[in-house]
Amino acid sequence: MNFEWSAFFDSIPNLLGGARVTVMVALVSLPIGLLIGTIVGIILTYGHKSIRLIAQCYVGLIRGTPMIVQIMFIFFAVPVLLGVRLSGLSAGILALVVNSSAYLAEIVRGGLLAVPKGLQEAGLAMGLPMHRVISSIVGPVAFRRMLPALGNQFIVGLKDTSLLIVIGVGELTRTGQEIMTDNYRAVEVWFAVGLLYLVIISVMTSVFKFIERAGRIS
Repeated sequence: MNFEWSAFFDSIPNLLGGARVTVMVALVSLPIGLLIGTIVGIILTYGHKSIRLIAQCYVGLIRGTPMIVQIMFIFFAVPVLLGVRLSGLSAGILALVVNSSAYLAEIVRGGLLAVPKGLQEAGLAMGLPMHRVISSIVGPVAFRRMLPALGNQFIVGLKDTSLLIVIGVGELTRTGQEIMTDNYRAVEVWFAVGLLYLVIISVMTSVFKFIERAGRIS
């Protein structure tokens, strides 16, 4: 079968619309996931035993179940349980927040534990409260060490947006499927989809590398 460049180029405009949805979902869900993951990671590292147990159960539950199951549960079961209606987009963003926060929490925990304990003890000896020690002394050092793992998890999270196809969200993969259904040009369409994912992820990788370099300089 010949590769039809016309089918490839004709699919690009619609695929760019799907790519915008993919990027939007990632830009909304992953920073929120990082915020929640940071809080959970701090609890896992410094929290009281009872609160730490709750955080461990949360992380264990999310990391122990497939993300596609989480997406389906949030989209179909949560509205039944809570009596609220969720659009596919809202359910997808919520699922990505829940999933990414659990993985990011473990990254944060590992980063905090990797900081020499002497820094924490020095901060406490200076009379700083624990939250100031974490935010001003331990946190910045841990963040620099976490950057490669955080970048990797953000890339994984962006690729996980493709799973939202199961609840009809019009992201990049869903758009590619719809185009292929119309023109039956699987090779050209999925080549274009893969290329767009590669471009988006390359940009994200470059951003994290820039942040890493800036962190080393500072």
